[in-house]
Amino acid sequence: RGGDAATGERRNEVSLERLAEMMLELQGAGCHSINFVSPTHFVPQMVRAIEIAAAGGLRLPIVYNTNAYDSLGVLRLLDGIVDVYLPDFKYWSDEAGREWSHVRGYASVAREAITEMWRQTGPLHVDQNGIARRGLILRHLILPNDLADTEPVLNWIAETLGPEVTLSLMAQYYPANKSSRHVLLNRRITHREYERAIELALGLGFENILAQEHHAASDYYRPDFEQAHPFHWGETARDFGN
Repeated sequence: RGGDAATGERRNEVSLERLAEMMLELQGAGCHSINFVSPTHFVPQMVRAIEIAAAGGLRLPIVYNTNAYDSLGVLRLLDGIVDVYLPDFKYWSDEAGREWSHVRGYASVAREAITEMWRQTGPLHVDQNGIARRGLILRHLILPNDLADTEPVLNWIAETLGPEVTLSLMAQYYPANKSSRHVLLNRRITHREYERAIELALGLGFENILAQEHHAASDYYRPDFEQAHPFHWGETARDFGN
């Protein structure tokens, strides 16, 4: 459905059957996976649409792309349905989550959720073409002034899940919207802040680290909607895996 003239909101509503058709169309177009972004509040509908698509021949991996603020009950419904989990681990402490994202209990919920995702899928597996087929890729965004407490985040991941986790360390933070009003958030991270995060991960023995080129963090990962292809980026990631 289109927009709401009264509120100015844009909506794009489709039936379960149409959503299933869209997945099959993407498969036919050569897509490598079906990626659901922040779908927690639509999980029952998502699951039903996947079932319809699977009956129609869908064979692509299902990716669950989330901030990890997910309940265990919801995640357990997805056991055997989601192939690849792509969660963020944003903050080490609940206090940081409340201060910077205005969410209650983020860190506690995220640790439980990520542990459950890992139980379901385990380490990342890719096919002969390097395409992810199953597993977990865990993202952590480095924040200025170490506001995300990166060291305890990495320590917990290494101790709880193990160093075989595929870890994505992101350098792309930039102060947008209201974050620019906070003196501690109102800058991009420095080269040293990012290199320290990589050094910590390597020191903990992580076997697969996806790292971004720090110089690209300024504007490279920001979509430019003035362009015909706002999300068209090249290759700038470094892989520290074996």
